Amino acid sequence: MPLFVLPFPQIDPVLVEFGPLAIRWYALAYIAGLLIGWIYARRLLANASLWGAVGQPMSIVELDDYVTWATLGVVLGGRLGYVTVYDPAHFLANPAEILAIWHGGMSFHGGLVGVAVATALFAGRHKLSLWSVLDLATAVAPIGLFFGRIANFINSELWGRPADVAWAVVFPTGGAIARHPSQLYEAALEGLALFLVLQWLVHARQGLARPGLVAGAFGLGYGVFRIVCEFFREPDIQIGYLAGGLTMGMALSVPLVVLGIWAIATADRRAGSQ
Repeated sequence: MPLFVLPFPQIDPVLVEFGPLAIRWYALAYIAGLLIGWIYARRLLANASLWGAVGQPMSIVELDDYVTWATLGVVLGGRLGYVTVYDPAHFLANPAEILAIWHGGMSFHGGLVGVAVATALFAGRHKLSLWSVLDLATAVAPIGLFFGRIANFINSELWGRPADVAWAVVFPTGGAIARHPSQLYEAALEGLALFLVLQWLVHARQGLARPGLVAGAFGLGYGVFRIVCEFFREPDIQIGYLAGGLTMGMALSVPLVVLGIWAIATADRRAGSQ
């Protein structure tokens, strides 16, 4: 253990309780991410100059409806992704816990698949441009990622590997070992840094006028940042390391990088076909 470590902040995972009803920071993070992302998406959608010749993909009313679809996609996809990929044996033995999302256990990659499916269904139903809707959704997605990773830190979950850096933290659930606060690394990279990159594309490079560019940049950026952070994050104990020292998070992020590069490379072609 390093000579100096940062004490873990004593933040109760439950913000406030009203009898049997408890409001947790984890749930609040999801709510904050969705609400702030929704508000910012409305502003992007209302600014016609950002969309160029392709035009806005939907009305404000349709966006408000889409948020419900996206929320269901995040929650259902995130939970099913965690259940089926990260700990299937446990949930097969304890099926009642599948619905206990307040205990934690959400997969980003599962949530991403859930949102993609929900977006495809919504765009098909309303005859909207799928790529432009994905661009709008991914432009604001890092907001939710930022709050989610902060909630992971407060919950003392998904902590990092043992570390001897000056900012190492001893987590209450991680044993008497100083660890990387990898949740904060992910909040900084997958949340803040990725958000700034995407906003630069949107506002300085007219990224929303090139369908698939912002969505592709999100996939590429998230995939790279997640792989980097996985070098500091402790693998899930029930999975451990995969072949070659890879982690499940790395393996699931590689396809995102590939798809992101493809979406970026083909964005101008889609813009020309509008």
